[in-house]
Amino acid sequence: MEKTYQPHEIERSWYKNWEEKNYFAPSGKGTSYTIMIPPPNVTGSLHMGHAFQQSIMDALTRYRRMQGYNSLWQVGTDHAGIATQMVVERKLAAEESKSRHDLGRDAFIEKVWEWKEQSGNTITRQMRRLGNSVDWETERFTMDDGFYNAVQEVFIRLHDDGLIYRGKRLVNWDPKLHTAISDLEVESTEEQGSLWHFRYPLVDGAKTLDGSDFIVVATTRPETMLGDTAVAVNPKDERYQHIVGQYVELPVVGRRIPIVADDYVDREFGTGCVKITPAHDFNDYDVGKRHQLPLINVMTINANIREHAEVFNLDGTVNTTVTNVIPEQYHGLDRFSARKKIVKEFDNLGFLEKIEPHTLKTPRGDRSGEVIEPLLTDQWFVKIKPLAEPAIKAVEDGDIQFVPKQYENMYFSWMRDIQDWCISRQLWWGHRIPAWYDNNGNVYVGRSEEEVRSKYKLAADLALSQDNDVLDTWFSSALWTFGTLGWPENTARLQTFHPTDVLVTGFDIIFFWVARMIMMTMYFMKDEQGNPQVPFKTVYVTGLIRDENGQKMSKTKGNVLDPLDMIDGISLKDLLNKRTGNMMQPQLAARIKQSTQTQFPEGIAAHGTDALRYTLFSLASTGRDINWDMKRLEGYRNFCNKLWNAARYVLMNTEGQDCRQNGGEVDYSLADRWIVSKLQHTEKAVCDAIESYRFDLASQALYEFIWNEYCDWYLELSKPVLWDENATEEQLRGTRYTLVRVLEAILRLAHPFIPFITEEIWQQVRSLAGKEGDTIMLQPYPACDPNNIDEAAVAELEWVKGIVVAIRTIRSEMNIKPSAEISVLLNNATELDTKRLGSNYTFLKRLAKLADIQTLPAGSKAPDMVATKLVGDLEVLVNMADLVDKTAEIARLQKEIDKLSKEQTRLNNKLTNDNFISKAPAVVVEKEQNKLKEVENALQKFAEQLSKMQQL
Repeated sequence: MEKTYQPHEIERSWYKNWEEKNYFAPSGKGTSYTIMIPPPNVTGSLHMGHAFQQSIMDALTRYRRMQGYNSLWQVGTDHAGIATQMVVERKLAAEESKSRHDLGRDAFIEKVWEWKEQSGNTITRQMRRLGNSVDWETERFTMDDGFYNAVQEVFIRLHDDGLIYRGKRLVNWDPKLHTAISDLEVESTEEQGSLWHFRYPLVDGAKTLDGSDFIVVATTRPETMLGDTAVAVNPKDERYQHIVGQYVELPVVGRRIPIVADDYVDREFGTGCVKITPAHDFNDYDVGKRHQLPLINVMTINANIREHAEVFNLDGTVNTTVTNVIPEQYHGLDRFSARKKIVKEFDNLGFLEKIEPHTLKTPRGDRSGEVIEPLLTDQWFVKIKPLAEPAIKAVEDGDIQFVPKQYENMYFSWMRDIQDWCISRQLWWGHRIPAWYDNNGNVYVGRSEEEVRSKYKLAADLALSQDNDVLDTWFSSALWTFGTLGWPENTARLQTFHPTDVLVTGFDIIFFWVARMIMMTMYFMKDEQGNPQVPFKTVYVTGLIRDENGQKMSKTKGNVLDPLDMIDGISLKDLLNKRTGNMMQPQLAARIKQSTQTQFPEGIAAHGTDALRYTLFSLASTGRDINWDMKRLEGYRNFCNKLWNAARYVLMNTEGQDCRQNGGEVDYSLADRWIVSKLQHTEKAVCDAIESYRFDLASQALYEFIWNEYCDWYLELSKPVLWDENATEEQLRGTRYTLVRVLEAILRLAHPFIPFITEEIWQQVRSLAGKEGDTIMLQPYPACDPNNIDEAAVAELEWVKGIVVAIRTIRSEMNIKPSAEISVLLNNATELDTKRLGSNYTFLKRLAKLADIQTLPAGSKAPDMVATKLVGDLEVLVNMADLVDKTAEIARLQKEIDKLSKEQTRLNNKLTNDNFISKAPAVVVEKEQNKLKEVENALQKFAEQLSKMQQL
């Protein structure tokens, strides 16, 4: 082995080896175990959320593979309709100064496929750097031929079963991208706006209680008033009960609209009167349905004001009784220009009551940045309620379990109040909807025009045109668990690996993806008895990775961490360019540059994949958000280094030696029996933690055993045997065998967490451990054997450790030089203590660097100047008379106490300063509070040491 642990070459060479030898493929033997990777966007790159979830999936897959399961981790990517189309459109504009419309649909789609082949596999290359043991041989893409067939089949069957329909509904509309988008693609940002108060005149002699001939409505979107169809008040509002059923005249437009009573209205907000625009607001749409109001769409797909409004009934039919007139002065104006003009007109008419500043949540498209407009459009929908009922029952009955369990409540709340799903998008890249229209608007659904003509018995000369829309990306990804396995064909893979075992995902897509997978799978997948299959048995919901201050990572905050930067390292210059290089806002770029320089003045050091993975596991407490900690990352880089050095020590003392490869008698030391026993406890703790998805507990148990018990204790305890010239061959063989045996088990135990370093070391020790096979990946995972637990040895060795720790603590507290050999007395020793001392005298002398250690005879008086520690009832005494200058040590401790007391006073003054507390960010205040706690703890420690020294 190399003297220094260098992870990068190890990681690259081993991954190449694993993939070339196809170790990631299912074995074809044993019970199946399946994980489906949540398909990352083909346009994407790896972020910390990917690294976190994929590390967990890889650990689970490697764990089950080593347990002998027929393990499949299915890999694939999503075509990411909007994101991919935007990337290629920008590329086309920059390189050829053309739009997709210049090319036409077919030519543009060819460009997208070209881009996908050339540049769309970035994330799969990055996944390899993470060590993901996915089955690359069966990689899928949501636009490949097989998946295309599955999507068509699902659409057609749902349509034929009456569960897919086309209708005119309100959707989130992106005026820049010209498509409907899902709620997940809408970001609500808090922005400063205004609340305009408008007077709407009452008609037919109606008056308010105070005698006014108008009512006042408040709105944040004045431009939508052109489409108002009612004013709503709360039915319990005494101010307006008498005018419910009366009418107002809509200013500017001149249309009469009714006053309706609805519980949706908050009496305390504004004036208690709300304008209702069903075609331009989701809440208003619901009010409109309850009161049978017409829908008046006043905007184009660009969010400009139309020349003539579109007026519909709630069922989508054209309404011919309500005027579609829009005043000419607003024709063609964009919505914000129209807003200004309408406000000015209201003011001119004397109908502008007042304008108030108002903070509101503004919905913006996460891709375009445009303000999203609720818009009435023709879209395709899935009737969800019939699909939701069995999906709810599956979770209620425990067929699907959420971990943590509280996420079931989130699932139920969405599913029990579910609305029909808009599945169409006005894009070119994606699964084109398999529907054709004749010139009369009749709809025909089938896989092709030929099939449609045959299916519906249409005349050969009937002109047909295919729907231009594509399906929502979530529609195709809802088929992920079975579509990737060959459905609609009943393939052997489908029979073997479905249902899958666990889905690892985030809480934010429980509805958008998890619930829809459950609904689709249970509708289309049935077992041999015809009962619905679930897509997975467990949904493990991870928390969100935040920065060190608990802030969500985002490019605008400049706090995004790239996992590959943690692995490979990055200079400050390159990090600054990555974070600010493409920013158009100089002030924002300057702020991010300053914060980056403060946090990473020398850039980010390379830590390797294993260190990153172990850090992620250590933070993976179920369901809770995670604050990233660079110090932990550094700590686990040191942990990998510790394991490396331990392996080097083992090899130096065992290579070329008799390690019982060919059998032979052994005489195990107490330390040998102790470490093997502790290994069994660790194996159980790690397996139990993995089975319950507590990767933090698993990593903690491993860390404690490897660092503390194996490296810090056992390796030291092995030296008295290995270096004893009088040791028998049986004793040497026993300790060498234990060194290798436990190290090899450690490597297998840790392999799912830190795969690269464990493979590298295992290759060096496998022959010494008598193991056959070419890779640790396919070795059996360690399992606790109660027959290998020697509780008596554990108790005795823990006694030895207790004595050593007590002596080391006295050395530290009394400032005794590490090189000084000291004499120790044991007072109040029992017969068992005396027996244990005799058996472990050599160990104790070596580990605690002692000149001598003996029991104090009963009735004897201890020396006057001793330091004492207790191990149970046993007193560990160190005679301090010749070891320390009491006066000098008291002076040193007092100096430390005085220094800390000044810092304590400074921090107390700062934290009791109201000006600091009120103005400083919460994170800064918390840091100062933590500093104070550290100072107070140190003061207490030094005060205790001073007291002990004074009492000597």
